[in-house]
Amino acid sequence: MALGLALASPPTVAAQESTTLDVPGLDQPVEVLVDEWGISHIYAETEHDLFFAQGWNAARDRLFQLELWRRQATGTVAEILGERELERDIGTRLFKFRRDLDQELSHYHDNGIEIINAYVDGINAYIAQTEADPSLLTPEFELLGITPGVWTPEVVISRHQGLLGNIGAELSTGRRVAAVGAETVKALATYGPGDPDLELDPSIDGMALSEDILGVYDAFRGGVRFRPEDIVVASRRGDGDAFAMLEAAAAEASRAVAYDVEQDIGSNNWVVDGSRSESGYPMMANDPHRAQGAPSLRYWVHLVGPGWNVIGGGEPSLPGVSIGHNEYGAWGLTVFSTDGEDLYVYETNPSNPNEYRYRGEWESMTVITEEIPVKGRSPHVAELKYTRHGPVVFEDQDRNLAYAVRAAWMEIGGAPYLASLRMDQAKTWEEFREACNYSNIPGENMVWAGRDGTIGWQSVGIAPIRRNWSGLVPVPGDGRYEWDGYLPIIAKPYVLNPPEGYFATANNDLIPRDYEYMDAVGFSWSDPYRWLRIVEVLGNGTRFSLADMMRLQTDELSIPARQLVPMLEEVTASGGAEVARRMLLDWDFVMDKRSVEAAIYDQWESELRRTFRDALVPAEADMNLSLGKVIEVVMIPPGTLGDDPMRVRDTMLVEALEDAVEALEAKLGQDMSGWQYGQPDNHHAYLRHPLGNAVDAETRDRFEVGPASRGGYGSTVNQTGNGDNQTSGASFRIIVDTGDWDRSVGMNTPGQSGDVRSPFYENLFDFWADDQFHPVFYTREKVEEVTAERIELRPAG
Repeated sequence: MALGLALASPPTVAAQESTTLDVPGLDQPVEVLVDEWGISHIYAETEHDLFFAQGWNAARDRLFQLELWRRQATGTVAEILGERELERDIGTRLFKFRRDLDQELSHYHDNGIEIINAYVDGINAYIAQTEADPSLLTPEFELLGITPGVWTPEVVISRHQGLLGNIGAELSTGRRVAAVGAETVKALATYGPGDPDLELDPSIDGMALSEDILGVYDAFRGGVRFRPEDIVVASRRGDGDAFAMLEAAAAEASRAVAYDVEQDIGSNNWVVDGSRSESGYPMMANDPHRAQGAPSLRYWVHLVGPGWNVIGGGEPSLPGVSIGHNEYGAWGLTVFSTDGEDLYVYETNPSNPNEYRYRGEWESMTVITEEIPVKGRSPHVAELKYTRHGPVVFEDQDRNLAYAVRAAWMEIGGAPYLASLRMDQAKTWEEFREACNYSNIPGENMVWAGRDGTIGWQSVGIAPIRRNWSGLVPVPGDGRYEWDGYLPIIAKPYVLNPPEGYFATANNDLIPRDYEYMDAVGFSWSDPYRWLRIVEVLGNGTRFSLADMMRLQTDELSIPARQLVPMLEEVTASGGAEVARRMLLDWDFVMDKRSVEAAIYDQWESELRRTFRDALVPAEADMNLSLGKVIEVVMIPPGTLGDDPMRVRDTMLVEALEDAVEALEAKLGQDMSGWQYGQPDNHHAYLRHPLGNAVDAETRDRFEVGPASRGGYGSTVNQTGNGDNQTSGASFRIIVDTGDWDRSVGMNTPGQSGDVRSPFYENLFDFWADDQFHPVFYTREKVEEVTAERIELRPAG
């Protein structure tokens, strides 16, 4: 495959292995061909067996990851980790789906009940094998002294694992408005389209908007963190001092990139039609940006059975494929800002805190009592309370207040990504768009490239209609602020066959300014810099090859640098800062890992954000400035900088550069020639494992992967985050030429398997870190050529 850009060579694995297993629950034999990169190609004779085998295979590769997700989904983490995880389990149970399960499963596919049950039966079949042969369990189970539990459809449709909403930002905005006023907050932030209202209702006491209000919500959404005392194998237990140092370092790294949490969770995708491709057929590229770790969040699989021939990536806990292609078209996703959550504030009855005022009357909360098992003590009896709007997350009995979250994802169809099952069988744009109509969660930009020549974009996600407020701040739950139903997904913005011959999304604002339903879309978007670079390249008139697409997906030119660096032409500095200034003015704005200038710019940009935040943001507002806002005030200095804002701006530019040089000297030494951007002491990727901080150094080195030097940063197409360690970004990549499915390429770091004993655990990490891709073959003939392992599953008995 000559592409003009490096492809990952097949990893070194053992000679092809063949295994035959008898598995109860199958109707017919199933073949699983594992290729040289670790992708499983599953061939089944029935739909039931196809998804049964997918579940079985996911458990074979990712069993510990699945067990963590199962416990998070069922609110049973405290059962193995004790009281410190009790708040998480309470939150999980508060937000548990409690409506009609059959209706829920049928939402995702007409055969959803059968498909999802077959999937969990397959997972459980593999778990049964581990009970007969405990050596199949990965080392994590022995270290923790646990075994995997039984899966049910309720685990698959759990809401804990998705990109669900903006309730945290809503509370923070409300607190800031209370502290400094709506107009000040609006001037420091970026909202659009339109001019949303940020004023708090007069009945809300802004000083009562405690940051603790969402504690139980945040607890159930976060990742599980292990401690040395959780490790039952004493010889593999980490010591307390090392754990404290690792945790402190992780906390500091988290604070360092806190201002970019929205930028770090995103994605890129684009499609071009046949007039813009060398092959004459549409092409699709997608790289979702999610948390990086070992194992990967994503998982490649190829499903072949009656009515199914789909390959791509999803999450191991879900049947089907979320991003990929079938024989008719390819599709990908990025986050589309949809505000599906609201925080309601209630006046409660001083005589009965389980009553709240609604439309002038006291209305009773619904109370559900559940026992939660807790390691080391008796079960906790939790009272789960609900208003008509949703789960009560906080009660302030001193003020007679209660707070509840209304979440669109609590509706039927709110399980993240699961509606992709319908997309997996789409044959045309019309069928794909109809499938999108079921994709409630999360809000996404779905793009389609059809072999028939069609390309398109459909934004998806369940969107409540608010008639009298913006959804950006908490509101009273007294009946005056109610959702007026949901906007049909098919009515959200879309594009079919754009005249430019291409369409791209990167979590930026793409809402047409004449869009009819502005009250049903969000107002908070990522800065547009990744998108600007993508459309700059796509719009240059070239007919694109697969190699061109690979280069664009790993492009590291910084649009912000191109805007900011020229501002240094009219200023002067001294010493090392002056050397740095001149270097930047001669730089090509590419965040190459070998570049010293890239390291200087990255640190300067960080110092600029801090400098302008300190100058412009009142301390009581407790907010950061987006990069877009910083560039805005650098280009047009506001009067709030003083009587001579241009002079003050110039001084700040130089001071930030001086601070950047000082910081790099402290981090990388006095010799500027050693300041390469990508290196273990600066920008790198080190993939952490959930048990990493809890185990001894030898075990940690087995589980965790890296470090590797990285280029790019949070505002380049190759989005690698803004901290020293890349904790988010594109672990999964896919590029498809619909003219030849076997020319598809992809990546998934560190590897397909979550079993550290597998040759596919970290086999792709070095290739990924070097921005390479591997082939993703589709036809049986090509798959056979690269098969490394052949597994035959036979019905038992």
